[in-house]
Amino acid sequence: MNNFEFSCPTKIIFGIDTIKKIRDEISHDKKILITYGGGSIRKNGVLKQVKEALEGFNYSEFGGIEPNPKFETLMEAVKVVKEGSYDFLLAVGGGSVLDGTKFIAAASKFEGDPWDILIKGAPVNDAVELASVMTLPATGSEMNCGAVISRLSTKEKFAFMSEKVYPKFSVIDPQTTYSLPEKQTVNGIVDTYTHVMEQYATYDVNTPLQDQWALGIIKTLIEEGPKVLREPQNYDARANIFWCATCGLNYWISLGAVQDWSTHMIGHELTALYGLDHGETLTIILPSLWRTMKKDKMEKLAKMAIEVFGANEFLPKSLLADITIKKTEKFFNKLGRKTRLKEYGINPKEAAAEIKKRFSQRNTVLGERGNITADVAYEIVANA
Repeated sequence: MNNFEFSCPTKIIFGIDTIKKIRDEISHDKKILITYGGGSIRKNGVLKQVKEALEGFNYSEFGGIEPNPKFETLMEAVKVVKEGSYDFLLAVGGGSVLDGTKFIAAASKFEGDPWDILIKGAPVNDAVELASVMTLPATGSEMNCGAVISRLSTKEKFAFMSEKVYPKFSVIDPQTTYSLPEKQTVNGIVDTYTHVMEQYATYDVNTPLQDQWALGIIKTLIEEGPKVLREPQNYDARANIFWCATCGLNYWISLGAVQDWSTHMIGHELTALYGLDHGETLTIILPSLWRTMKKDKMEKLAKMAIEVFGANEFLPKSLLADITIKKTEKFFNKLGRKTRLKEYGINPKEAAAEIKKRFSQRNTVLGERGNITADVAYEIVANA
């Protein structure tokens, strides 16, 4: 097991009718800016619940944060924060809203061009305090310090991390997910599945406990995912999916282990280029990446075939790895998700060439062994 340090200051408030508890978590002297997306929280009553909980507080609203939050929109919010002297941000919505709010929090205190946080990895030394009311299980953003931001003008998508943007608290009421469109529910399950795999399916450094945590999340997703689609208002299934999403990226399963975020990085390019949903890009790239990089990931994929999919442990490891790849693709298909670029009307070789060009320009190298070069990325996408 590799050395690690871990600290997570986020308080999780989980369960039925917990939105009202936010009034006990924010100081009354704070000037609050509520951030949200396209307005679904108005329709499903979540914004009303938030406002009722904040009765007597000083707050305003900033809406319109997009899926794949845009730098341009977020900078408008930064202007609002600065001009209004807001000192607390409350993100209400899914992971994109919270990711965007993390950037707003950092950019509002940043000296210089905030784009440098994303493009240059400039350190975040301070940020506006923030918290969240989550309505979509997917990104795990509610219990981590990372965010992914897009820039419309350049069709680019970058991530940043900073301990300064951990949410102070996150409220998770699974009831808020009852009204989610099926597509968003599926994308969230896929995102969680992939998060777990990018922390698990690398090479072994003797982390048996973390491996079992990871595979436990995957087993739960496989069991509960179809159940949620059949019974959208099944509270227990919704709760289990949401907790899987949170635990899938709160760093527990990665502690002391080796990680590979290539699927996400390549997927981000497909979103930026073609506007595919984040979850859609993951179901396209993950199986293809595993096929291309099977030799590097064989031990973990073989273990997963045995422990998750019930394969015969005496089969050759290469065959066991193939079983995991095929079963994963089958699970995505069962959720109604396509796994080939051509099924979205995208020419794989053209997409591969564009991504190779971008990675070459940035000298991008990915993978747990640093061997997914621009040329290898081309192969992964071309074969997707």
